[in-house]
Amino acid sequence: MWGQLSFQDASSPIMNALMSFHDQAMVSITLITAYVAFIMMMLFKQTYTTKSPHEIHELEAIWTMAPAIILITLALPSLRLLYLLDEVASPAITIKTTGHQWYWSYDYADFTSLEFDSYMTPTEDLTLGEFRLLEVDNRLVLPWGVESRVLITAADVLHSWTIPSMGVKADAVPGRLNQVTLYPLRPGVYYGQCSEICGANHSFMPISLEAISPQKWFSWVEKTIQS
Repeated sequence: MWGQLSFQDASSPIMNALMSFHDQAMVSITLITAYVAFIMMMLFKQTYTTKSPHEIHELEAIWTMAPAIILITLALPSLRLLYLLDEVASPAITIKTTGHQWYWSYDYADFTSLEFDSYMTPTEDLTLGEFRLLEVDNRLVLPWGVESRVLITAADVLHSWTIPSMGVKADAVPGRLNQVTLYPLRPGVYYGQCSEICGANHSFMPISLEAISPQKWFSWVEKTIQS
């Protein structure tokens, strides 16, 4: 139960940074909440009252500057993360992802004949160890330790291409290209789902990314093109 309330394990530098910022923000919020609760308890317990106001300029300066400092400590890393989420340095691979009702199609732009559709695997076709509503017939395969760029669009309605463990989420808008950067830190299979209410089968267009070594990836590319 508690594991479902937390983030998935970070598998990219961006997700590591997002989780660090989340922890920093939660520490600030917890301390502020505890301080306000303590002050309220003290006010409820004490019986001191006065009809004449007291001016303490030092205290007024503190309670004016303290919130401003806290906001700055939250705003600066937040702006840095917003910049990093949109930054694409030097991607080695470019993939165009197109959302359809209700499946994804992938086109490896660096190769002339490497494109395929990715449909959800029906429940009756699942094998032992596979996840219901998350497995697909054709996974997006990328090499780990390599920066890749994903261009995202849609062919019909709004979709949203999301992989939580990678820290990426971008809307797929018809007639428009959005981009995200993928940098898997380790081999494995990472799952996501369409995060936009795009129709009746909105929850049945999963995303499955498989990160493998560069050597195996080149072999996969050659095999896929030949087939």
